[in-house]
Amino acid sequence: MYERVHEMRTRMITTPAFSGEKIIGAILFENTMDREIEGLPTGQFLWEKKGIVPFIKCDKGLADEADGVQMMKPMPQLDDLLKKSVSKNMFGTKMRSVIKKANSDGIKKVVDQQFAVGNQIIDAGLCPILEPEVDITSPEKEAIEDILKEELLKGLDALPEDKNVMIKLSLPTKVNLYKELIAHPRCVRVVALSGGYPREEANDILSKQVGMIASFSRAILEGLGYGQSAEEFDQTMATTVDGIYVASRT
Repeated sequence: MYERVHEMRTRMITTPAFSGEKIIGAILFENTMDREIEGLPTGQFLWEKKGIVPFIKCDKGLADEADGVQMMKPMPQLDDLLKKSVSKNMFGTKMRSVIKKANSDGIKKVVDQQFAVGNQIIDAGLCPILEPEVDITSPEKEAIEDILKEELLKGLDALPEDKNVMIKLSLPTKVNLYKELIAHPRCVRVVALSGGYPREEANDILSKQVGMIASFSRAILEGLGYGQSAEEFDQTMATTVDGIYVASRT
């Protein structure tokens, strides 16, 4: 199964449109990081052949919901993974929590956990992407985002000058809600996850957010198929990348 999955990921990465011309970084699973593309470790191939910065997904999934959120499960092997990631020339990491309700206590716990683990990642020499995802189907989405922004600003304000993070967030209901995060000196980038929106809708929402760029995983896969010819696959990827790139340039 993992061989077939890696074949598909390799096909995506090696397509001409998947390049540093319009893509800054790519987030890898550990299994993908440990494999090779055209005789090179995946991360090395991305940087040397494509000009794309490699990140590693480091969380171990979500805990059960409590206080309207799903925090990250414990990561007892995180230090070992970080050491391996540094040895394989990863630039940073990504870790996901989920927020479903406008519960201030739960949201604070999620953000505190993200920053605590983020500090551990920084100390290992990597740049963390904090990802407190907001469930886009939640009837309290807008209220969640208001609380989340304030907690994230507190976390950024508490960082010393030599520690920086990236933040990955669901596309916000209010246009430019996250402008203070984008402008914060401790925040390298604010990137958007598609979160289940169809790609066209995600691109439309993103295009209104000044300074926010895409980090789409589900949306970038839309329209791709294992049985497509090389020409069909490459053209679909090119169209997808172009659309997301244009939406990210506001």
